[in-house]
Amino acid sequence: MGKSKIGNNVFFPMPVTLVGTVSEGKANFTTVAWVSRVNAQPPTVGIGVNKTHATAESILANKAFSVCFPNRTLLEKTDYCGITSGKAVDKSSLFTVFYGDIGAAPMIEECPLCMECLLTQTVEGESNYFFIGEIKGVYADEACLEDGNVAPGKTDYFILTMPDNAYRSLGEKLGEAWKIGKKYHP
Repeated sequence: MGKSKIGNNVFFPMPVTLVGTVSEGKANFTTVAWVSRVNAQPPTVGIGVNKTHATAESILANKAFSVCFPNRTLLEKTDYCGITSGKAVDKSSLFTVFYGDIGAAPMIEECPLCMECLLTQTVEGESNYFFIGEIKGVYADEACLEDGNVAPGKTDYFILTMPDNAYRSLGEKLGEAWKIGKKYHP
């Protein structure tokens, strides 16, 4: 079996999130799948947002944002948030909104997991900003917890795959990270 060169722009499965900001005094949400953990201590997360989006403007202005992980019951609303602009549509009443300790990052009660973040760094690309935020609070549904930690199998998160532009559910657990390799002896 050989490899085929398919260009230089490859996509891989990405977690689908709803990023919350305050825009013109109201909660605003957009769908973001370019999300990554950036650092362990202090805990930080990074998100890629198009420069032209209301969300980018709000993050730059307020220095705060949330990252909320929807489940499949929110699939239509999540997609809607990504295809409608906060500059044209008021999305503040789509969800039950709550605020954490920093008070400037609206979060979604219906999402199993939400993080409130303070902006610490902005990396400017040609078309997008990569915002890095320090996670100041994590809020999780008790029904999704096992031994005080989030159990992904109980959250019903979904991912985005490209170039087919499809939402997909998470798969089965395959093994314990940083442990299963200990069984391998070359």
